[in-house]
Amino acid sequence: MSESNENQPAASAEKDPSDWVTGDEPATGAQKSYLETLSRQSDEEVPEDLTKAEASQKIDELKNS
Repeated sequence: MSESNENQPAASAEKDPSDWVTGDEPATGAQKSYLETLSRQSDEEVPEDLTKAEASQKIDELKNS
């Protein structure tokens, strides 16, 4: 019989952006748009040349501020 996974914690589906294979590619259009919205709400300037990973981290930062 196979061992049950009931007692094992669920693995996180989220990877650290710094571990992303495509993290060094330019931010996506959706990320840029969301960052624009968040930056207007927070009155914080966001650089336009962010990578995907940097944009993701900045989104998290602005959402949690």
